[in-house]
Amino acid sequence: MATSDPRGGSFFDFSTRTKLRVTGADRIRFLNGQITNDVRKANKGNAIQACVLSTKGKMNAHVFLSVHDDYILIDADSQLEETLAARLERYIISDDVQIEDITSRFSVFHFLTKKGPSISGSFISVNRFGLTGLDLWVPASQHDETMQAGSAELPFCDQACEEVFRIEQGIPVWGRELTENTIPVEANLEQSCIDYVKGCYIGQEVISRMKMSGQRNKGLYGLISCDDTPLSAEMKLYSSDDPQREAGWITSSTRSDRLGKNIALGYVKRPFNNPGTQLYARIKDEDIPIEIVNLPFMSDR
Repeated sequence: MATSDPRGGSFFDFSTRTKLRVTGADRIRFLNGQITNDVRKANKGNAIQACVLSTKGKMNAHVFLSVHDDYILIDADSQLEETLAARLERYIISDDVQIEDITSRFSVFHFLTKKGPSISGSFISVNRFGLTGLDLWVPASQHDETMQAGSAELPFCDQACEEVFRIEQGIPVWGRELTENTIPVEANLEQSCIDYVKGCYIGQEVISRMKMSGQRNKGLYGLISCDDTPLSAEMKLYSSDDPQREAGWITSSTRSDRLGKNIALGYVKRPFNNPGTQLYARIKDEDIPIEIVNLPFMSDR
């Protein structure tokens, strides 16, 4: 059963996510040349977030990464299983690096709780929802056993619960807010995923240029339906002053019972992206008034 407020204690099943294990003497140096964050910030007890980019600074993947004694664990959205390893391997020239797909061999659970669950295993501290939580990797054969043990201690947040929660928290996901046309800074990933002093990586020039200019053409924001009309993904946004002027689009939407509102995530272009600005979300001939807000919708408590 889905919990009423996952922030108060809950757990999630991320076992379908793409999982890679990277080994070899050059693994840290190699990955530091491939991702936006500094691999050296991670260890076996703490994971970091990062982006894998194209040479044009656009996203190939959003990943979580932890560093262990003789290997590195990476997980990413399940849609990237066919492409992520190939993208990384493309840049292995004479490096001592091996990338192994272990997606089917391991299950991953994420726990949001002030104290660690009593389940045995090595937990990894990681921020997946704008809140510090704990990941537990277990052999796939222990999936059901771990699910039962977690359910004995915490409410389970299923896929429907997770979708509402991550929108409330303003968390972008692959295939919705994050695509191969997304630049990380536009998706509010700068603070969590980008290290500006660690050294060179694929796509760095574009990211550094955006930081120097201090400008972005669009950004990810929260959207609230002013008259409580439901919103839907891919609705176009229009200026309230000029109804023919396109201002952005919706990427994800949901009904938040905790807020008592219909809300959405979406990209809003300059100069319409000031919080408090009213826009219209258009469906057929109907214009739905919406208000732009900063993310997350739900403040920590």
